[in-house]
Amino acid sequence: MGNKQVKQHFETAKKTGVLKISLLRLDEFPSALKTFPNVLKTLDISENRFTALPEDIAKFTLLKHLNASGNKIAMVPECIGVLVKLETLNMINNLLTSVPRSLASCTHLKQVILSNNQIQAFPVVFCELKQLDLLDLSRNKITEVPPEVKSLQVTELNLNQNQITIVAEEIADCPKLKTLRLEENCLQISGIHSRILTDSKVCNLCVDGNLFNSKQFTDLQGYDTYMERYTAVRKKIL
Repeated sequence: MGNKQVKQHFETAKKTGVLKISLLRLDEFPSALKTFPNVLKTLDISENRFTALPEDIAKFTLLKHLNASGNKIAMVPECIGVLVKLETLNMINNLLTSVPRSLASCTHLKQVILSNNQIQAFPVVFCELKQLDLLDLSRNKITEVPPEVKSLQVTELNLNQNQITIVAEEIADCPKLKTLRLEENCLQISGIHSRILTDSKVCNLCVDGNLFNSKQFTDLQGYDTYMERYTAVRKKIL
């Protein structure tokens, strides 16, 4: 990958506010990033070989969209909390084990996609973000969904392909949650609390691939109530 091509990307970004340096096999951030003006609204560094996000990212306070998927990033720096205008964060296919507490300051976040990482504990920091609509934590190593999840504002929560054995009944109190994906986890039928079926707004509950069969699921108390919500939504779509 030649310096000339990288330079061209930076020159274009000065005019557009969009810097796309994906698929370039980069393992070090270009030095031009240190002196680049604060004009970026979109930064795409996906499909490279980065092992960390640089501290320099903190100066791009106008950034709305950050795509760092397909790298080898193991940690997000605390300084990411300075990016208060951030709306989308995509870090699929990295090596993250946790996320920083400072993300609570990114109050405009609407979509966070952290699929296929190494996260072990449910990041409760996302429960503080009032505008968050989609949270994708699929293909991680999460074992438990804690009671704090009741404050989550998302309409869709994707927890497919984790190692979840416990889902706190408080998830039924999520004010906007409609799609809850729990496929291919380690849930017993007792792990599906009846309140999710009777008291929540969830109308699309995906639980295939757990430690119970479909009959056990349909026999749960409240299943008919859940199906009424599911059917009502399907009718609107059709």
